[in-house]
Amino acid sequence: MAHRPPERIRLAEKIGYGVGDLPSGLYLNFFAAYLLYFFVDLGAVAPAAMAVMLLVSRVFDAVTDPVMGLIADRTRTRWGRYRPYILWGALPYGLAGFAIFAAPDLTPGWLLVWAYITYGLTMLAYTAVNVPYSGLLGVISASTRERANVTAYRMFFSAFAAILVGVLATTLVRELGGGDEARGIMWTMGVFSAISVLVYFVTFATTKERIPAVTVNTAIRRDLATLFRTGAWIAVVIAAIFGVLAIASRASAARFFFKYVAGDDGVPVFLFLDRFGLFLTALALGQVSGVVIGFLLQRRFEKSHLIIAGGAIKLAGIVAFGFAAIDAVFLQTLAQYFVGLGFGFLMVLSFSMFTDIAEYIEWKSGQQMTALTVAASIFGVKVGTGLGAFAPGFALQVTGFVPGVQQSARALAGIDFAFAVLPALALIPAATAMLFYRLSHAVMDRVETDLAMRRAGLAGPG
Repeated sequence: MAHRPPERIRLAEKIGYGVGDLPSGLYLNFFAAYLLYFFVDLGAVAPAAMAVMLLVSRVFDAVTDPVMGLIADRTRTRWGRYRPYILWGALPYGLAGFAIFAAPDLTPGWLLVWAYITYGLTMLAYTAVNVPYSGLLGVISASTRERANVTAYRMFFSAFAAILVGVLATTLVRELGGGDEARGIMWTMGVFSAISVLVYFVTFATTKERIPAVTVNTAIRRDLATLFRTGAWIAVVIAAIFGVLAIASRASAARFFFKYVAGDDGVPVFLFLDRFGLFLTALALGQVSGVVIGFLLQRRFEKSHLIIAGGAIKLAGIVAFGFAAIDAVFLQTLAQYFVGLGFGFLMVLSFSMFTDIAEYIEWKSGQQMTALTVAASIFGVKVGTGLGAFAPGFALQVTGFVPGVQQSARALAGIDFAFAVLPALALIPAATAMLFYRLSHAVMDRVETDLAMRRAGLAGPG
């Protein structure tokens, strides 16, 4: 007896789910571009103190991300397991994000306290919404190919968020600030926060959970033990940490690079974009291209091989940018486009791998732990983001960076290290980890077929 093929997902639902990654993309890209700069260069907070704050928040995530995954996996409502958190968490997410840059006039010490509280609350809200949102991908369809298709929409909107930040952020900061850069950053974040809340409501309203929950979940300790014994998960998490670290360190150091190394004065060099805005836009356009190309190529090539290829493209872009003359705007922009292209490969393929791993674990062990698997995987992305912000802050501190003045040769070397050297080095362990990823197309085809039969009651577990 043949099992019924999985229900095809309508275009409206693919878009509705995919656009749900726009809020996290807006936040993470804006934070990467402006968080360190806002508190260190404009607020005079010590770079090392901000670096520690960002690192502490990632340690906190080590607890909250898996816990949220465990909670979501065990939630039972008429709206499903994961969708309710997207609805309930939307408003806190928007308010907390806006609060980060809405700091009153404070001394550097109290401004650091403000950063700890508001950024911590924002990351907690991020976890409460984004972990269930990512878990939803695992139950939106029983088909590996349908999930990969939906993932492509998600990564497109993630990259589109980067485009919005790249194209609009510097202009909005300039126009909304009216000469006050800190005020411009605050109101620009307000615009992105409002958009994020509305988008989450749309995602909740347009999506559906199709894979039924098991009657009883297994013990938490057993779920965690199974996850940490799964080699494919370990490989993808390592690749995500170092691959995202490379981009995050480069993005966090970019504002300092263009201001202090390149001597950019914020004057538009292309349409309304200054050099920093053009840099962010090139990265984002490359990321969109990488998402589309990576999605199309994954049908023919193994995902792990494509991530390695993407890392090589990213490395080539970083090296080419470094060898270009400091005022070679066109060449630098082109090189940064290829950095984004390689990053797009990593994002679309790694998030598709997360749900593949959840399916593989259910097939092998009978344990349904989609949100936990995805949450623990996303923790790797957040660790990479945190380390990518920590490294520039630490480098600025140890090399003697002083806000608002001409920098010493040592401080400029520290900026260059965080902007180019560290990102290039981080790509090596990211690519190496992918050599140990074993969930090939053939393996996942078997997993999908067996699970479909099992869910239809045609085969027993095991």
